[in-house]
Amino acid sequence: MNRSGRQHARNGPWWENLRYDLPASIVVFLVAIPLSLGIALASGAPIMAGLVAAVVGGIVAGAAGGSVLQVSGPAAGLTVVVAGLVHEYGWAVTCAITVGAGVLQILLGLSRVARAALAISPAIVHGMLAGIGIVIALAQIHVVLGGKPHTSANESLMLLPEQLSRLNLAAVGLGVLTIAILLVWPRLPRQVRVVPAQLVAVVLATAVAWIGGLDVARVEVPADLLGTHIFPALPDGGWGGIALAVVTMALIASIESLLSAVAVDRMHDGPRANLNREMVGQGMANMVSGALGGLPVTGVIVRSSTNAAAGARSRVSAVLHGVWVIVFVGLAAGLLKQIPTSVLGAMLVMIGIKLVNFKEIRQLLKHRELPLYVITALGVVELNLMEGVLLGIGVAVLFALYRLTRSKMRVEHRGNRWHVVIEGSLTFVAVPKLSRTLAEIPAGAAVDVDLAVDFLDHAAFEALHNWRTTHERLGGEVDIDEIHEAWYHNAATSGGAGRKSAPSRPTYLPWQEGRVAAAPAQQVLGGVREFQQDAAAKVRPYFEQLAEGQSPSQLFLTCSDSRVVPHLITSSGPGDLFVVRNIGNIVPQYREDVASGAGDHSVAAAIEYATEVLGVKSITVCGHSCCGAMKALLDGRGEGAPSCGLDAWLGHGSHSLARFRVDASDRGEDVAAHDELCQVNVAQQLDNLMTYPGVQERVARGDLHLIGMFFDIATAEVHFLDEGSEQFVPVSQMKMNDELAAV
Repeated sequence: MNRSGRQHARNGPWWENLRYDLPASIVVFLVAIPLSLGIALASGAPIMAGLVAAVVGGIVAGAAGGSVLQVSGPAAGLTVVVAGLVHEYGWAVTCAITVGAGVLQILLGLSRVARAALAISPAIVHGMLAGIGIVIALAQIHVVLGGKPHTSANESLMLLPEQLSRLNLAAVGLGVLTIAILLVWPRLPRQVRVVPAQLVAVVLATAVAWIGGLDVARVEVPADLLGTHIFPALPDGGWGGIALAVVTMALIASIESLLSAVAVDRMHDGPRANLNREMVGQGMANMVSGALGGLPVTGVIVRSSTNAAAGARSRVSAVLHGVWVIVFVGLAAGLLKQIPTSVLGAMLVMIGIKLVNFKEIRQLLKHRELPLYVITALGVVELNLMEGVLLGIGVAVLFALYRLTRSKMRVEHRGNRWHVVIEGSLTFVAVPKLSRTLAEIPAGAAVDVDLAVDFLDHAAFEALHNWRTTHERLGGEVDIDEIHEAWYHNAATSGGAGRKSAPSRPTYLPWQEGRVAAAPAQQVLGGVREFQQDAAAKVRPYFEQLAEGQSPSQLFLTCSDSRVVPHLITSSGPGDLFVVRNIGNIVPQYREDVASGAGDHSVAAAIEYATEVLGVKSITVCGHSCCGAMKALLDGRGEGAPSCGLDAWLGHGSHSLARFRVDASDRGEDVAAHDELCQVNVAQQLDNLMTYPGVQERVARGDLHLIGMFFDIATAEVHFLDEGSEQFVPVSQMKMNDELAAV
């Protein structure tokens, strides 16, 4: 589909992918060790518990789960929950709660309700993670300063001045060094970044502490690591609290794992995750981890994204990473006691800060859901995790009810007609406002009513219909135009108010308003007038932002054919695409004479401007069926000495024509020759793009992707060029990624 070198997850025999999975598993293992230790430390659990969860998450969840590349283990998202349970019940009972949560996850997975967890608003999920991140960061700041963590965010804040008065400078120095490495490492060359930043930070800071003989607290590791391990035990009472803890842990672990699995699906082109199987696999892992005295297990986006980026192809990578953790514990567990706790604390402070996702905050701000995010985060910080999430869900329900009953109405006087626009949901709550709005229109006037509503209940229909009947009886004229759904029409003709129907006029087809029958100048003038009256006010805020400059992410090169509308077929808007159009969507090959100014260099200039000035991330070449340029090529235009400008331009298509003739023996008789040439032409233009030094360099770095697209006009079907098969695949036959923000 593109030329970015993206990895393809596969389900074939494990040995076929071992050359990819083996090195990826080692990279994930190196990330998992410091994260597992830090999360165990922050949870108040034994150090061994974090390593047990890493092993079980890798082997059990990796083998039994429904996501090919997801890697599971102890996660920061459950740190606050586990720390509270350890404080209230002790570690042994917490392990039993983990087993119970695993059983509940298995039951939920077998009930096939996994996707229901994705119905929770992303604002609540990210608000929950932000609250957890704040609690973790506040608690671990004390560790960085040389003290002990606190489970309450308020307690951490109140005791911070006291901790500052007795800080350990050596611990602070190691913490600052750790944070500096974590901040600088992503900016280093890719060859250096092969080694995980977390591992580098822990190893270097530990080496500094050891060489300098610094007096700082270190990880406490029992002499007999396995002999002192604590296993689950049942509580003596308080079963109501235990049941609530089981449900809380199961729901949070499931949501985090499922969201992570969906996010991982966006990182590869292989099989999509089976979310019900993933929940069962996570439940099995939690049962085993809890039974062995380990932390709760979830799918972890940090490890999973590392796994995908390292080139893993199958679930073998996750399983092997668990095996390497076992090997590490058996051979080098003694090294753990050299790690300063302030180093792990600093790493957790960074994890906590990253859970406050500023990119997600900007998205929520655009969708006006930031209050929901903030309320959930504050609820988690000030109350506890479950109460904070329930508070967020309650507020989300109130928001939904408010939006459901909210409607916008305005009245305008245009020439000899009145124009009424009604948007939103038109319910009984809006009837008084509707009556006041319609009362502004004088009796006997001609009225156009635009109903852009997503729901119309019986009370609102009666109010509107009675007004219309009365107005027309007094000599007025009322024309009701429904923009989205024919709610009013259905109710008026069959009494079925509130029954959804097919749209009477799609809003994205404004040209179907009769202007096509008018004279050309009137078509343009009519279209501009309609834009100015109906759309300009709505899109003005977007254009005000774009007035400061453009920053499109894509260069879209397509044919000048009037039937191809780039923004329509890509569902794009202003500022999204940098569009270049020419006859036949041709990219002349790069030549020194073109670069120096001779010949046609308009396309070369556009490519240079898009890649070097605008910094686009992809270039799409889009051909289409029934292309007149390709028909002309087949008829011999463009060959020989050019007799006109069109012949000279079509001469650049000679490479496509030659490529088409070479492959002619493979073509079926039922395939239209010019349409196949159209597709061959797209592939050739992608190759022509690679003759441009700037494009070639950026593709090699992974900064630029080349995409081939074909638009079948008769079926309105878009096809993408698959690099593996070198065939065009219809979008309807492709497995598309689910759209959800990563956790």
